[in-house]
Amino acid sequence: MPIKGGGFSRKSQASSDVPDSSMADIAFLLLIFFMVTTVFQKDRKVDLVWPQAEATEKIDEKLKNILNIWVQRDGSIFINDRPHDMSEISQVVGPLYVSSDRALVISIRADQEVPYSTIDLLQDQLVAAGVVRVVFATELEQRMAREQR
Repeated sequence: MPIKGGGFSRKSQASSDVPDSSMADIAFLLLIFFMVTTVFQKDRKVDLVWPQAEATEKIDEKLKNILNIWVQRDGSIFINDRPHDMSEISQVVGPLYVSSDRALVISIRADQEVPYSTIDLLQDQLVAAGVVRVVFATELEQRMAREQR
């Protein structure tokens, strides 16, 4: 017959708690890992001669609410650094404008030498997409942006 309380017993019991003393270290290391491995997209440099303006107004919108449309001298059009044909502008911009709850501002950044007929066709495409908020970038605006940096 065994003796109660007698015999061998463990001096330390296994804990059912998860050790949390190193959790902050692990979180900090994960944060550093994701910061180091994240790649941010850089805008391509597009050489444009900006149109002149006597007065301009700075857009007070968040960067995510501005869609840049670049128009070069040869008539090529880029939306967020991707080339597009004039005929597909309304199909590309329309869904983006609707998904932003109509808060999206279209910034047309055209070279000074772009023919007016190209800009007129672009505006027709934007009207077909249902876009209401359109602005034109000018040289004065570009100088203001550089001075603020």
